[in-house]
Amino acid sequence: MQFWAMVAREAGDDVVLAREKVGDDFLGTGTVTIKVHYSSANYKDGLAVTRGGGVVREYPIVPGIDLSGEVVESQDPQFAPGDLVIAHGYDIGVAHHGGYAEYARVPAGWVVKLDGLTPRDAATLGTAGFTAAMSVAALLDHGLTPEAGPVLVTGATGGVGTVAVDLLAGLGFEVVASTGKSDAGDLLTELGASRVIGRLPEDPDAKLRPLGKAVWAGAVDSVGGTSLAWVLSAVKYGGAVAASGLTGGAAVPTTVLPFILRGVSLLGIDSVQFPIARRRALWTRLGADLKPRHLDRLANEAPVTEVAAVLRDIHSGKHSGRTVLRVAGAF
Repeated sequence: MQFWAMVAREAGDDVVLAREKVGDDFLGTGTVTIKVHYSSANYKDGLAVTRGGGVVREYPIVPGIDLSGEVVESQDPQFAPGDLVIAHGYDIGVAHHGGYAEYARVPAGWVVKLDGLTPRDAATLGTAGFTAAMSVAALLDHGLTPEAGPVLVTGATGGVGTVAVDLLAGLGFEVVASTGKSDAGDLLTELGASRVIGRLPEDPDAKLRPLGKAVWAGAVDSVGGTSLAWVLSAVKYGGAVAASGLTGGAAVPTTVLPFILRGVSLLGIDSVQFPIARRRALWTRLGADLKPRHLDRLANEAPVTEVAAVLRDIHSGKHSGRTVLRVAGAF
């Protein structure tokens, strides 16, 4: 079997991503073979094609941490040819060949059968949208309700942020969207944000107060760093912050005061190793009661052969929303 793939290879001090015709050795190990219809572009995919990115264990690799499409062969009775599925997380795209190829083979324990979503819908959500759904579900499980007050979403124009704004607004929350992109107001308002504010903190040189004015009932943070510290200092008593990102840095210059004086909870969100039974249950909700209202508005579409340019835009901060990469018929 031969098929087309976008393959990342080390080349001196660089990593080069190029279109190649590959064979069975690029399918990967597993029990479910999938004809890939769509993948997506994520920050982590950009790290996979960056020297020193820290996510790929060994090159060459087919990147693409998300893949959706149709089962063509299965050695597991849970799946049959023709089933529409998505697979993401675990080792996909970093230690196991991923979604930037016409075909992929993965363990059945990494695969989710789609219900209420098309493969394009699922790729529009992808890891970022699933992380947003995990964040919102964690806040709901914590007991957050619309009556508690406004909910903040940082990094609001990113993949996690845009879906989180859509989901929270659809559930009736007053959503305040924080972004450094001054031209993103119309998009975020359309997704349901009641107010759009700038990047936090507004003054990056200001000294952080351990406890600021209590403003937010909860927050979805995909930025980390000083931004997360500021958010924690401004959460109301008993509130919670679901944190999933570190584009603003891994170090969080905060104190224990928000936690021990206001009872604030920091909810860590990891979609990579999230157990498959819970993963499948949340994807079912994403096709039903948690289905975003503006999936088409969230998605930009490009052929997978143009992914390198898309990933450059993501890493330079020029990208908004989600980019769906068309794989079937795109090579």
